[in-house]
Amino acid sequence: MESNPPTAFLLPREARLLISMKPVIVGLACLLSCIITHASTLTHAQQIAKENGITLYNQYKTAEPELRIAAEAGDREAQYYLAEDLRRTNRYMTEEAYSWYTTAAEQGNLYAMRQLSPIKSDLCIAMENCPKGLKSAEDWNEKLISTATELAEKGDGEAMYLLHHATNNLEWLEKSAAVGYAHSQFWLASKYAQGDKFFLFPWEKDAAIESLLKRSAEGGDPKGITRYYGLLQEKGELEGARYWLRKGAETGHTVAFSNYALFLSDPNNPLQLPVDLVKSYGLMSLLLELDGGGDMLPLAKELPRIAARMTPEQIEQAEAFAKEWKATHPPLSYFPGKLGF
Repeated sequence: MESNPPTAFLLPREARLLISMKPVIVGLACLLSCIITHASTLTHAQQIAKENGITLYNQYKTAEPELRIAAEAGDREAQYYLAEDLRRTNRYMTEEAYSWYTTAAEQGNLYAMRQLSPIKSDLCIAMENCPKGLKSAEDWNEKLISTATELAEKGDGEAMYLLHHATNNLEWLEKSAAVGYAHSQFWLASKYAQGDKFFLFPWEKDAAIESLLKRSAEGGDPKGITRYYGLLQEKGELEGARYWLRKGAETGHTVAFSNYALFLSDPNNPLQLPVDLVKSYGLMSLLLELDGGGDMLPLAKELPRIAARMTPEQIEQAEAFAKEWKATHPPLSYFPGKLGF
């Protein structure tokens, strides 16, 4: 949906000091916007920094240094993720986070526009120090709706997804799912499961949810894949559940990945997967990389238990398998919601 915008140079230290003496948000957002107007695409090093930063962000690790490289070079997606990282780290909307949201939004980033729309449930409200920008929250909401509507009219499912969040209109989510946007299919299934739509008969609701999850999984959404595998397991359709669990693990989604790794070491696993200690140990060892946050790292305590059943040669094979898997698959990710939920 988004293309890489032009590259900017870093603001000189003197300029940053000067800006800090004025209303910080207005000045910084304006200067950054003006600079970015004349920028070019990311260099290879800046693109790598952006990708690494997003990976670290998705693993709940410190992502700011890497994201800042690409953000200051003018990449609107990196600017958005940097703003999210700053807001998440500080647990409220800081002035710098607000300025990066503004810079990304001025370049057309719909997610940034959404975050600049009515700020609710934020610490800054209680403290009465929410940042102020050139546009009000209502202005950004109108901008989001007008921009996303134009894209939605051209069939953009992601724009429809954001329109749902901007308007709380379930119809936009249904339209997004209908045009094949996989994450909306997952999200809509969750909405139906929560009772957000009336179904005359329970089996109609169940069928709608299963159909949405199946399409979301087929569309490659990691959370949709994981939810669909769980649904098939509940129904006793183990062959399908095994297939989608493996697919989920291959996306790097921590839930599917950790389940797959554990099941391969358990002869009584619920999917009746054949035990493969080499693969189980190799995959489980990759969980050690999730040392920034989340709830997956404790699962690595299973490594000694698995190793106790293996020969030294098997452990070597497992280490080689882990290295190959890491080189040929996406990095592990919690896939936190891009809108912060």
